Amino acid sequence: MKPRAQLVLAAVCFSTAGAAIKWCAFGAWQVAAFRALVAMVAIVVLIPEARQRWSWRVGLVGVAYAAAGLLFVFANKLTTAANTVFLQATNPLFVVALAPLLLRERVRPADLVFMAVLGAGLALLFVGGGRRFATAPDPVLGNVLAAGSAVAWAFTVTGYRWLARVHEGQHGAVAGAAACGNLIVFLVCLPWAVPLSAGRATDWLIVVYLGVFQLGLAYVFLSRAIARVPALEASLFLLVEPVLSPVWAWLAHGETPGPLAVIGGAVILTATALKSWTDTSVVTA
Repeated sequence: MKPRAQLVLAAVCFSTAGAAIKWCAFGAWQVAAFRALVAMVAIVVLIPEARQRWSWRVGLVGVAYAAAGLLFVFANKLTTAANTVFLQATNPLFVVALAPLLLRERVRPADLVFMAVLGAGLALLFVGGGRRFATAPDPVLGNVLAAGSAVAWAFTVTGYRWLARVHEGQHGAVAGAAACGNLIVFLVCLPWAVPLSAGRATDWLIVVYLGVFQLGLAYVFLSRAIARVPALEASLFLLVEPVLSPVWAWLAHGETPGPLAVIGGAVILTATALKSWTDTSVVTA
């Protein structure tokens, strides 16, 4: 399969998280715990490099991944899928802030402009993202958790870059961090996930789908394609996720984000696409 098609498939898999999490009748602790358990097994089975010995560095990045994944599930249970994915898409704002501190990477004037634009999109989402639905009962708290997930994901992305440097670009450490992070989520959530209700067969199928396809298979596609596609194209193809996620939630649950939230999401996606374009132009110039 061509790498660009694999990136699109990875983004499509990722994009189904919000609608699927809302469809599952299990509580957030249960969804997070068993989604993570299934995902950990799927990643280890489907990506042989993830079975390599885990180091303390892998575990540290796994903690950041775990925080991002846990907050993402809770946010999806409380606010709209659109708000969750758009707010998490602001993670480059925090990556730009973290890179000089953790990776000693220089911040350019263009990065500061990018941070300001993303900050404006973030503000629009908080102002216009308060619409309540049966599947989004507490959008204010959910939006805060989604923003927290963006911060944790920024630490995760920064950690992935750190691991790539330490392990000389090998993808096994990154996949291992994802597997480790899912294990941490399962262990943290398990005390609050039991006693486990019987649940419908549909609920268990959704949990299995989330672990095997939405996370596990997506990481397979991503890990195989990311090294064979230019950075600009990869980042643009992965923007399919925040574009499709609100569509699935609208089709499955009737969630319709408000006008300001839509504008905020458009600002974030456009700014991210433009930054990817300009960064690649600088590298290739």
